[in-house]
Amino acid sequence: MSLYDDAVLVLKSYEGQEELRQAYLDHLQAHPDGMWKSCGDGHITASAMVIDPEHSRVLLTLHKKIRMWLQMGGHCEPDDVTLADAARREATEESGIGGLVLLPGGPVRLDRHHTPCAWHLDVQYAALAPAGAVEAISDESLDLRWFPYAEVADVADESVVRLLEATRARL
Repeated sequence: MSLYDDAVLVLKSYEGQEELRQAYLDHLQAHPDGMWKSCGDGHITASAMVIDPEHSRVLLTLHKKIRMWLQMGGHCEPDDVTLADAARREATEESGIGGLVLLPGGPVRLDRHHTPCAWHLDVQYAALAPAGAVEAISDESLDLRWFPYAEVADVADESVVRLLEATRARL
């Protein structure tokens, strides 16, 4: 199965956000290259909100290009077998933390937003960091920091706050 096929299956089984979910499926049907950054009309991306083992803080990255505090995530790569793999890979690369475990149940939410390269049709997961995890700033970040849940709204935009709310509901 291709990453494209996995994305279609994941989106078809995702419950909630019906209008946005259908827009993602329509985009993929209209754009066979809709999984890749090269699709200028927009592309599927994958991200993950990293939660500490005690379920009290989230790890956010101060994105180098966008200069906003965000969850880890980005473009799908040819070696990604599934959207979940892409989200876990991005979270691992950007956090420096190995052994991240995605919460069961598939994506936590969907978020479509415009970026400098194109529209991102983000499929958002949540991941638990292992005990004793130590983060490391990647080349894509200006900073990396753990935030208590109550402080996220003070530093991040509404999309990150909504992802945190959906993640906490899944925990």
